[in-house]
Amino acid sequence: MTLGEFDLIARYFSRPCRRRDVLLGVGDDAALLEVPAGQALVAATDTLVEGRHFLPGAPARSVGHQALAVNLSDLAAMGAEPAWALLSLSLPEASETWLQEFADGLYSLAGMHGVDLVGGDTVRGPLVVTIEVLGFVEVGSALKRSGARPGDLVFVSGWPGESAAGLELLSSGAATFASDDPLVRRHLFATPRLELGRALRGRASAAMDVSDGLLGDLRKLCAASGGGAGIDLDALPVSSRLASRFPRARCESFVLDGGDDYELLFTIAPDEAPQLVSALGASVELARIGEIRGGRGVQCLRAGVEVVVDGGGFDHFA
Repeated sequence: MTLGEFDLIARYFSRPCRRRDVLLGVGDDAALLEVPAGQALVAATDTLVEGRHFLPGAPARSVGHQALAVNLSDLAAMGAEPAWALLSLSLPEASETWLQEFADGLYSLAGMHGVDLVGGDTVRGPLVVTIEVLGFVEVGSALKRSGARPGDLVFVSGWPGESAAGLELLSSGAATFASDDPLVRRHLFATPRLELGRALRGRASAAMDVSDGLLGDLRKLCAASGGGAGIDLDALPVSSRLASRFPRARCESFVLDGGDDYELLFTIAPDEAPQLVSALGASVELARIGEIRGGRGVQCLRAGVEVVVDGGGFDHFA
């Protein structure tokens, strides 16, 4: 028996909402949501297309995870608390096995961060996933890209470049989706930095997530802030997992140009940095990679000498 659209929604995407601020969830024409007093509503949406944002044949659980993670990362970059999600799903066929795994990946990550799925749409077509995440942040406390000032330090969290390396291993056939390789797992199930985003509120002068490549995203942050930056290539955080598999130059390329790590790139005044590092403890690695300067653009330096670096991040229409 063919699974119909409404049966599909009822079976896989109508789990009970746990949040008290969901007044009406999946099953009506629209959701009814209650925003807490004194909070600004934060909204982010991303679309993932098979063959463009994830490899053909990628595990459905990973696709569900990634579709939500990329949006949660945007909220993390604003210092926001995620609350609700809406899903638009285009499917070439209603495979119950695929749908179950996709829903499990989506709901598993949603449950970790207190997010309820409250509505959406399903259609027949190529495999395309669009998720909108809504959340909130106290009025006036949201992080933005536009606050960096000359003298601020530039930091990045975690180990950018690992997801891109995992993608290369999969694309080249050096690894399979079933591999336990940590670089492959990082690509398939990257973790958004929501805890760090909350810790940056009131401390960071500017922030954004690293989804299109560290170098290109830093250029965007500098443009929004009306300044420039210098970064030390020798200070780039290269994980031992990368360093043991690839030459240094290739590692730097992964770190600077690789996307979908969902790490946070941020700037902070020098006197604020020690307090932040102390507050976070060992919960997340932070690397100081440079500083904000006057002028425009981003200079890449090695031993104080400018180095020309090709690339600049992912652009759909470049």
